[in-house]
Amino acid sequence: MKKLIPGILLALILAGGMVFVGCKKTDTAGAAGGGTTTSAGSFPIKTDVTLTYWVPLDANEYANFTSRGDEPIGKALMERTGVKIEFQHPPANASAEAFNLMIASGDGLPDMIERTWITDYVGGPEKAIADGVIIKLNDAIDKWSPNLKAYLEAHPDYARMARSDEGSYYAYPFFRDGDKLHYSQGLMIRKDWLDELGLQPPSTIPEWHDVLVAFRDRKGIKGPYTQSWGNNARMFVPSFGILKNWYIGAEDGKIRFGQIEPGYRRWIETMAQWYKEGLIDPDIISLTTAQQNAKMSNGSAGATVASGGSGMGTWTPAARQTTPKYEILALDFPTLTKGEKRVYSITGQVYTSQGGAAITTACKNVEIAARFLDYGYTQEGHLLYNFGIENESYTMVNGKPTYTPDILAGGPNKWPLAQALSAYVRSTGAGPFAQDEGYIEQYYTLPEQKQLLINYVVPGADKYVLPAVTATPAESRELATILNDINTFHDETVARWLVGTDPVNDTTWNKYVTTIKGMNIDRAIAIQTDALDRYNKR
Repeated sequence: MKKLIPGILLALILAGGMVFVGCKKTDTAGAAGGGTTTSAGSFPIKTDVTLTYWVPLDANEYANFTSRGDEPIGKALMERTGVKIEFQHPPANASAEAFNLMIASGDGLPDMIERTWITDYVGGPEKAIADGVIIKLNDAIDKWSPNLKAYLEAHPDYARMARSDEGSYYAYPFFRDGDKLHYSQGLMIRKDWLDELGLQPPSTIPEWHDVLVAFRDRKGIKGPYTQSWGNNARMFVPSFGILKNWYIGAEDGKIRFGQIEPGYRRWIETMAQWYKEGLIDPDIISLTTAQQNAKMSNGSAGATVASGGSGMGTWTPAARQTTPKYEILALDFPTLTKGEKRVYSITGQVYTSQGGAAITTACKNVEIAARFLDYGYTQEGHLLYNFGIENESYTMVNGKPTYTPDILAGGPNKWPLAQALSAYVRSTGAGPFAQDEGYIEQYYTLPEQKQLLINYVVPGADKYVLPAVTATPAESRELATILNDINTFHDETVARWLVGTDPVNDTTWNKYVTTIKGMNIDRAIAIQTDALDRYNKR
């Protein structure tokens, strides 16, 4: 490697779980495509190979760039690895359609594809391998990716997450390596309004009701609670003793499907009542994220669900230009009664297969691709992916990578922070590396953002979240068919209940549950149960 992390930082990284290996010799004679004299784990690689890399850009990148190769991080990645990359990006907001079309076409695959393989490929990653789309990576990692290999050996629990039930590694994985990275989105409320009205932050469902009534009556806000309906799993659902979709029941450790649990009825009944009382945005069913952001910024709403960065971090500086006292408070999900202990929360996971970079069967230079992707797990790669380029986006302060004041102020173009950072780092999204808590601790610059990382954490809640299990290809197809039908029926029914088109009562609820059971939800539960059993035996 050209440069090693200073000793103090290395000690911090090791303490936090990151483990890197030094360079070691590997025999590349007869390697399958793209041989090089560079020893495995060393960079830059001596090669004239050009690789193609299909990867979606996020919204913050699309705002200013059309190719990652034009961004500082893309240029640095190619320079440091010695591998020229031809980046291929699907159209904005159409990555799923572009991916499916690319797979269906059957030809012209790139060398590498970054995707959430467990959910985005029908049948899962083993099916993608069996279909001849991507390769099994076990041998490639063993031969040519010593840094990832050492990381997985040092984190056997992470390694279990990243391989299939059959033991296959199918992508260079993305890991959220730290608890603070698992909580970034949740309930938010206008604290300045609470202070103005002499109200305390609500901690129970009845208190939330009273606060929203005060916002409606004393602030004159029509529908003071707003959010994107597509994110309604975070709309107080855990407060009712359940999670939406799949989770592990705290009572018996069994797989549950939240939408048929009794708590789900209590939730929709409560939300329907709040909607009827004018406490919920009348446009919630069709509300876009942009409209939600505008309402929270301009004072048309006073509570919502959003992220600490793109939500709170964006609204606050914009709103304070005209409302200096504007302040958002992040609140954990309330309980139903005062003093009640709530066990469920919506947490992120260490591994979901998001951002997994797979090598396709079209790749004629597997060795070079494996070496290139291994860079994200080196000391230098860890710094690049998480913090960017030294003396441009970060400097070392007391042995700790620290974003520069200039980049935190939006860089030379004075872009929003998320856009400025996304040109230099991948930690704002995902990719073949381990995300560092140091990113979120600095990305959240406001005191209220830093408080979010405290307020949202519920110790032990992650054990009830279903891990990244994988169904067999046959099970996956069956599960997809069942859930497509159920989700369509559920979405239509619950939307009508919310806005009062249909009532929620014993008759309608029982008919709803009976219908879902008739759509084979019990079979879906059995499939997920078997998948969890296999996961636990990996």
